[in-house]
Amino acid sequence: GKLAGIFTVTDACRHFAVRRPEQAPRAGAVDAAWAVVPAEAVTPPHGYDRRMDKPREFLPLSIAVLTVSDTRTFETDTSGALLVSRLEDAGHLLGDRALEPDDMYRIRATVSAWIADPGIQVVITTGGTGVTGRDGTPEAIKPLLDKVIEGFGEMFRRISWDDIGTSTLSSRCLAGVANGTYIFCLPGSSNACSTGWDQLIASQLDYRTRPCNLAE
Repeated sequence: GKLAGIFTVTDACRHFAVRRPEQAPRAGAVDAAWAVVPAEAVTPPHGYDRRMDKPREFLPLSIAVLTVSDTRTFETDTSGALLVSRLEDAGHLLGDRALEPDDMYRIRATVSAWIADPGIQVVITTGGTGVTGRDGTPEAIKPLLDKVIEGFGEMFRRISWDDIGTSTLSSRCLAGVANGTYIFCLPGSSNACSTGWDQLIASQLDYRTRPCNLAE
């Protein structure tokens, strides 16, 4: 394996460095040594776990999708539909879908019910993360969280910078965990939902992602 090659060449170079010129190894000696040393004989670096080399099967999760909007219906909810399509294409299951107005207490009630439902493992919301009007999804969700995943919002804004520049400052997207249920709050645009799912959420809900994922 690659680790065997790395450690063998390093050891060989250290050994060759103390040899006199007349004792220099013949051409191909390093490659030969590399080939005959099994990976099991090499001491791995600190913290390396050989179990990460073993392939894993995909683990489907039950995901609920909530659209927050005062104007959309299920027929016009392109962002919610996009998330449903993405999660099903990935092999996950749609556990439930709802649409609520920009009302903090109705948002909180719907998500609280999903958090308490053992059949729902992940909740994704879209809409209400801005700083104008009735936007209040972060305020509705944050009190429900046991832990906030600060890196999610940081990474989302960093990725969005490439598309919308400083406008990403108004993206108050949020992620966290409550009662073992992972919750992701995305902006309302379809483009933002694509960014959030394709570049952040999809891989973290995939049990095959190493070394860390949220599906463990």
